[in-house]
Amino acid sequence: MENSFYQNFTLGILGGGQLGRMLIQSGMDLNISFAVLDPDPDSPCSSLSEFRQGSLTDYDSVLEFGKRCDLITIEIENVNTDALKALVRQNKKVFPQPEILELIQDKRRQKQFYRTHRIPTAEFILTENRENAYANASFLPAVNKLGRAGYDGRGVRILKTASDLDKAFDAPGLLEKWIDFEKEIAVIVARNERGEISSYPVVEMVFHREANLVEYLFAPAEILQPIADKADEIACRIITELKMVGILAVEMFITKEGEVLVNEIAPRPHNSGHQTIEANVTSQYEQHLRAILNLPLGATAALQRSAMVNLLGAEGFSGLAKYEGLEKVLGVPGVHVHLYGKKVTRPFRKMGHVTIVDQDMESLKKKANFVKANLNVIA
Repeated sequence: MENSFYQNFTLGILGGGQLGRMLIQSGMDLNISFAVLDPDPDSPCSSLSEFRQGSLTDYDSVLEFGKRCDLITIEIENVNTDALKALVRQNKKVFPQPEILELIQDKRRQKQFYRTHRIPTAEFILTENRENAYANASFLPAVNKLGRAGYDGRGVRILKTASDLDKAFDAPGLLEKWIDFEKEIAVIVARNERGEISSYPVVEMVFHREANLVEYLFAPAEILQPIADKADEIACRIITELKMVGILAVEMFITKEGEVLVNEIAPRPHNSGHQTIEANVTSQYEQHLRAILNLPLGATAALQRSAMVNLLGAEGFSGLAKYEGLEKVLGVPGVHVHLYGKKVTRPFRKMGHVTIVDQDMESLKKKANFVKANLNVIA
């Protein structure tokens, strides 16, 4: 695999969104040819690859797409893993491995994995329906999560008191004990086929209260070194236990008592690593390619402090996207704008992100707030 991608090699990506787009942009440096499968003919990857329109969850669509590729990866977890297993049986390389995707697709199995491997996480109870949630009213306050099909804040409901239980999902899921956390952090870690592991410095995330999406982050996180070391150790242990090949984002809570608890994991490039393009020696996208191609992993050290601001579609606007304030923010030193090529905006849709780099943390925060206040996606 190490040398085969130089000529007559196609890397297939299941999913044509912004993560795939940035993966392709990074892969151009290695002269990699890409094929992409996505249901949206206008997806961000459609003009940058050999694009095929089709369902990511349909067995035949994924199987036929994968047969034409030398290596298959993902940029979204919601894909047909039975088709990926069939491709592995046909000696196709699939990373991350289909069995790992199956585990991560189901939040119930994911939480049980943490418990089995003694990885610190919030206390939880598995539920089959809303009636189960009512039966566990004494467990509240809790976060009710759907077992499957939840992402980007969907499939998550906060149940603080018994009066909230009518909002519980009437489907298999779990109740996760509400954590009164101090900070939300993330560690991105990569592993290649030969077992080499490399992790990135811890980042600190701030979520949008309504959309439940990362609104902005700062790197490195402003936390005590022992806590950073613990977070790094947990992330490395998870990818080791999984024996996963590729890049893994591990989202965690720091409790008010200084504990580090795993929230969720994502087996792909992640929102919490966008800033690595400008701020680290090796971007998360290049690192993912290195890992799945079984190349040496790149250095992950931060070159300077950074912040990342997500560009979400403004409330009250739907239609052809316009970027209000673009010239204003591009006039600020250290600001790098990434637009995802999505033609249509709607409230809270991820339309792009902005990375800000600066040696001084206070200056960095001021610039991040300036970007938040002045760059808007409208229609």
